[in-house]
Amino acid sequence: MIEKKALTKKDKDISRWYLDVIFLAGLADYAPVKGCMIIKPYGYKIWERIQSIFDRWIKEDGVENAYFPVFIPYTLLEKEKTHVKGFSPELAIVTVGGGEELETPLVVRPTSETIMYASFARWLKSYKDLPLKINQWCNVVRWEKRTYPFLRTTEFLWQEGHTVHLTEEEAEEMALKALGWYKKLYEEYFAIKVFAGIKSEAEKFAGAKRTYTIELFIENGKALQGATSHNLGQNFAKAFEIQILNEKNQLVYPWQTSWGLSTRSIGGLILSHGDNNGLVLPPKIAPIQVVILPVFDNSPSSELKDYVAKIEKILASLNIRFKTDWRTDKTLGWKRNDWEIKGVPLRVEVGSKELRNDSVLLAFRHSLEKKLVKLSEFEKNLEKFLEEIQTKLFEKSREKVSQFVVEVKSKGELVEAIESKRLVKAFWCGSPTCEAKLKAETKATSRVLELEEMEKKEKAKCAFCGKSASQRWIIGRSY
Repeated sequence: MIEKKALTKKDKDISRWYLDVIFLAGLADYAPVKGCMIIKPYGYKIWERIQSIFDRWIKEDGVENAYFPVFIPYTLLEKEKTHVKGFSPELAIVTVGGGEELETPLVVRPTSETIMYASFARWLKSYKDLPLKINQWCNVVRWEKRTYPFLRTTEFLWQEGHTVHLTEEEAEEMALKALGWYKKLYEEYFAIKVFAGIKSEAEKFAGAKRTYTIELFIENGKALQGATSHNLGQNFAKAFEIQILNEKNQLVYPWQTSWGLSTRSIGGLILSHGDNNGLVLPPKIAPIQVVILPVFDNSPSSELKDYVAKIEKILASLNIRFKTDWRTDKTLGWKRNDWEIKGVPLRVEVGSKELRNDSVLLAFRHSLEKKLVKLSEFEKNLEKFLEEIQTKLFEKSREKVSQFVVEVKSKGELVEAIESKRLVKAFWCGSPTCEAKLKAETKATSRVLELEEMEKKEKAKCAFCGKSASQRWIIGRSY
């Protein structure tokens, strides 16, 4: 039986709490293979919500879904040396197949740049073939030493977009457009305030010209990388001999991008909004927005069934995602607790009292507030209630970020803030050497230079090394 006391308090042990929520809410389970997880139906429904939203956006922009093999010849990865070097420690390599040693080792897909671009080299001949915009929803494998459900697993699900353009300007526009989609997804649907901007030279994707990122702040003082978008320049085009004829009939290398969002986003969602009672889901991303909880002793009366059917009809007419809990083998208290842990935004309770008064008892998950309203008011204001929940969750997230991100000017202030479980905003030089020392001394790295900060150029000194710096970066420890 699920009991509230079985859930660790978030403010006492966020790591233990996080695992408790995942398993008690029925999001995932451990798999037989170390570092892998089973995504249970309720958890997968959240991923399906993400898919349905994001897939619509990219298709409106002309992106088409495709599928490429999970096995990649190792020789393809070797064509882009920086890329394979960046992924080497995480590669899963198949050397035996069908009982025989393979002539060419196969890599289990860590990302698909290499196998896709070998195909692009065959497909693309002229500027008339551009832009090429391909996305795939798939699984990837990265052999992680330390794993954590959703946040860092050996196998995970994601979407990876890959585009090819005639000019650098078009590629840059595409990389920033993808970043904008991710920011919109997190802020407007996940109700999470995020930082959107560029990664440092040391932190960028292997083989990319520049990497853009979405970073989330988590209450334990760490940052979580929520999505990335890369301007690949012409690096991969040159490595894979992708050449096209331009308008002047000249053979040129095109410009490319890649961008991805994974099931790690669900981990960020859990950590950002969850509380001591379990998961808290924003209405726009929740697979179940409203749960109807009929209250009865042994079995429901026909009047109660009819009344619930009336409520269900209202919800269906408003296209609300809902579920009715008619379970008879669980107590009312158990069911209330179960739906609280699952984070359903709004619970609607109806019993004999509500039936007599033509009303419903509303329980708001984000605030734990309860309100008795007439059925007519419920129908009239339901969409407004859900919108208010969404707005309040985002406001809470924004306030949390403003409280835990502090501006510092000196190395002493920077180190103290990091040790106090804060993210810092500080002038920083951007040097890979400085970043290596920063990481060695504080276990922190640069997380992002926000888009609005990229154009600013001021005369200042790096808060860590004291050398010349002109821009304020977000710096902190990460998952």
